[in-house]
Amino acid sequence: MLVKLTEDNRRKMIWAEISYFSKWWNDIDEQKREMVKRLVGAGQLELVTGGWVMADEANSHYFALLDQLIEGHQWIQRHLGVKPRSGWAVDPFGHSPSMTYLLKGAGLSNMVIQRVHYAVKKHFARQQTLEFQWRQNWDSSPRSDITCHMMPFYSYDVPHTCGPNPAVCCQFDFHRLPGGRVFCPWRTSPQPITDQNVQERALLLLDQYRQKSRLFRSPVLLVPLGDDFRFVDSSEWDAQFSNYQRLFDFYQDHPELHVQVRFGTLSDYFDALQRRLSATATSLPTLRGDFFTYADRDDHYWSGYFTSRPFYKRLDRTLEATLRATEILFSLTLAEMRRFRGDGHLVAGFPAQEHFQRLTAGRRSLALFQHHDAVTGTARDPVVVDYGTRLFRSILNLRKVLQSSAHWLLLLDKSLYHHDQSKPFLQMDDVISAQDALPQKTPLTLSEEPRSLIIFNPTEQLQTSVISVVVDSPDARVVDAETGQPIVSQISAVWAEPSRASTESFQLSFLAQLPPLSLLVCHVTKALAGSAHRASYTFHRRGNPPTVHTEHFQVSLPQGPEADAPLSLSNKHFQIWSSPETGLLQKLRLQSGLVRQIQVQFLWYGTRVGGNREKSGAYLFLPGEEGAKLYSSSEPPLVRVSRGPIFSEITSCFRHFTHTVRLYHLDGHAGRSLEISNMVDIRSEVNRELVMRLVSDIANGNRFYTDLNGFQMQQRRTLAKLPLQANFYPMSSAAFLQDSTSRLSLLSAQSQGVASLRPGELEVVLDRRLQQDDNRGLGQGVTDNKLTASLYHLLLEDRRGGAQEVGGASVEHLSLLAHLTSLSLSHPPVIMVAQSDSQLPKLSPFRPLRSSLPCDIHLLNLRTLEDAQEAGSPSEEVALLLHRKGFDCSSAPEPLPPCTWSAHEEVNLDALFSPLQFRSVRQSGLTLLHQDDEPESAQQQRPCITRLRPMEISAYRVEIE
Repeated sequence: MLVKLTEDNRRKMIWAEISYFSKWWNDIDEQKREMVKRLVGAGQLELVTGGWVMADEANSHYFALLDQLIEGHQWIQRHLGVKPRSGWAVDPFGHSPSMTYLLKGAGLSNMVIQRVHYAVKKHFARQQTLEFQWRQNWDSSPRSDITCHMMPFYSYDVPHTCGPNPAVCCQFDFHRLPGGRVFCPWRTSPQPITDQNVQERALLLLDQYRQKSRLFRSPVLLVPLGDDFRFVDSSEWDAQFSNYQRLFDFYQDHPELHVQVRFGTLSDYFDALQRRLSATATSLPTLRGDFFTYADRDDHYWSGYFTSRPFYKRLDRTLEATLRATEILFSLTLAEMRRFRGDGHLVAGFPAQEHFQRLTAGRRSLALFQHHDAVTGTARDPVVVDYGTRLFRSILNLRKVLQSSAHWLLLLDKSLYHHDQSKPFLQMDDVISAQDALPQKTPLTLSEEPRSLIIFNPTEQLQTSVISVVVDSPDARVVDAETGQPIVSQISAVWAEPSRASTESFQLSFLAQLPPLSLLVCHVTKALAGSAHRASYTFHRRGNPPTVHTEHFQVSLPQGPEADAPLSLSNKHFQIWSSPETGLLQKLRLQSGLVRQIQVQFLWYGTRVGGNREKSGAYLFLPGEEGAKLYSSSEPPLVRVSRGPIFSEITSCFRHFTHTVRLYHLDGHAGRSLEISNMVDIRSEVNRELVMRLVSDIANGNRFYTDLNGFQMQQRRTLAKLPLQANFYPMSSAAFLQDSTSRLSLLSAQSQGVASLRPGELEVVLDRRLQQDDNRGLGQGVTDNKLTASLYHLLLEDRRGGAQEVGGASVEHLSLLAHLTSLSLSHPPVIMVAQSDSQLPKLSPFRPLRSSLPCDIHLLNLRTLEDAQEAGSPSEEVALLLHRKGFDCSSAPEPLPPCTWSAHEEVNLDALFSPLQFRSVRQSGLTLLHQDDEPESAQQQRPCITRLRPMEISAYRVEIE
């Protein structure tokens, strides 16, 4: 690239993914780096989008989408000193406006997309709306607009970019000249351009250009020239550049053809487009909404990848939560150290640089996994293992940073701090043994000496949380280490098998009041025999009562009419009824009196049959004509009901999954939702997909709502005229159904496909095992299934009033209660254990904030920035990212949460984060590039008042005191 671009300054090139670019950069010498900077400065080489990867837009969560953009932009700023202007997303399988929001916020003004449903492309081409201003759903102003160019044809390769006829366009891909490895499937090969054939060739190509340009409002035309795995050897560069240059020279020598053609970058194109639009006073149409679900031909909808490899989609969110928690605690630790020392320096012995490098590696692992073949589940098996290993190692390394930061913050006498890598002061309460293993709790050995439990609340809200650890005794007590007050707790069995309780391990669960961003200390000791509240158990199995093995718990096996009565659990907020036969939910009643039928069902989807029929694979969902079949098992499931003072639950043990519904006995809003968890194992199956379906009597018609990247909600309509697979959409964290009196929200801790095929129904795909490739480039099926966990909260709310209308479409948001529930689901408390050493130094809780942030303001991140002078070291500057959530007001949160909210857009950052002080606050772009910083003068006033609009994310460069 360096050689070929330098040979002729008319040659241009664009590059998108910084992860690969940075690997190459690390291997080149200083002379070549200077060449790169020269080419970038001259506009011959343009870095487009500038993210760490070209990210998936369906399964990715907005924290990770923004984080990979920050990682890439910060790298570019450090090494090249430039800022991307245009986005290039030609391979993600469908497109989300959440991504466009982030691009616009990062200072980009244009973008290109490609994989959009072929019928949508055709419609847009007819209307000449392939270029448009893409606006956010909630926005009635043009503030969020970004200019978007949708490529009109089937693919981004050369046969599908010069014009509508691939057989002709392929003849102008000079990498396919006869004698090479790549050829044209349309049977007509390219010819080298010579003086003899240049006229005939140039006119043939020009005809394609003219036909393509009729689909657009301006005569400025974009013709990309590239493909996967291209421009790898010198001869290929020569073939493309020299042959095209001969064609361009011919056009230039023949002004009567009325065409100018040259090599260009994306910025060259959009600059030319804007000049033309201004000159002719042409405006582009405005569009709101998203581009899911994608189909590239026939009824081949790409809704399978919304769920493929669900184990890793879950691991992705575990890393995300771990990274965010670690970023925040690390930033607070450095600020606290500088305050403690009083001279702005860090504490000797604290490995800040080593920890910062672990953070950077964690950011980059999460960023890499947002790639459109990673979190999507569309990579080959060995590549999946490589991604998994990176995610897994990053979680372990980030935990070291968390433990070490918490250690220093908690010490009452900071002089006792000593960092010993081989013997950390704190350990996590669980162990992940491998990249494809679920976390296992480590049993704590109890004695009369108190064991210290450390709990970190990574959210900006006061949380009432149920903390569960595994201990080696059925008799345990918990006290608050600061006050010595006992804490209400419950001992439950650890089930080694569905009806055999462990005799060595017991689950200890207790209620903790966790102030925002705080570290609290509890003491656990062995208690007097029989003094702890123990859960009691009831077992059901139709026709074959189980033999239950347990020494420490009260167990009953109901017989006769008692065994046929519906199972019921209740707390202060609601009551549920479940089937005694399956244990599955049937009905829910709120304290307000609202009753809703809500049945949980499990179903199988198969795929199409017949040797020549296309079948489901990693990308595509092509279900058989029969649709979903109810899950049935030869023997009835074992149903285990547990009742206790902290939580009660019903667990159903089926062959392919274990399903649990749990309700918490909490007074506050945390007790308002029902927790649903599944443990799924379909490794014995062939070409089957397992679905969990909720069937309710909510009269939502054909409308339902799913989230886009956890950032916003999008209305969906189930259409009978479309094939079943077309009505599946991605869900990153939430979906809901509603009618005039109630709303049912399903909040999710992982991404998966979701549909509402009939009124009142909502179904999520849990796992898919498919024996064949679906011919989209992967070259294999999906058969590397794991034992996979999925976790949800189900929330039923009363409703009154309708939705706000923006531009003729109703814009719905989650309720305040759903936002708070989703927050605690995605960012659970982090539990650490101190060594069982009686010589433990005195620990004191760390409470950095006086009160919760407002209910609708989310602390997205507190990310320590890299030192500008010293690479790989933390600076004193921190990126403060705040997201003000839009929320639905038709259901008032009942009971009221402890946080407050206001209608004012102005917020006082000093008051919000009191008693933390910011030495300086400067608003910046979402990727915190220096050239996006607001001027110095704008940030000196005290108190620091800033404007936070609902739905918007704001980024600030701050120094914490």
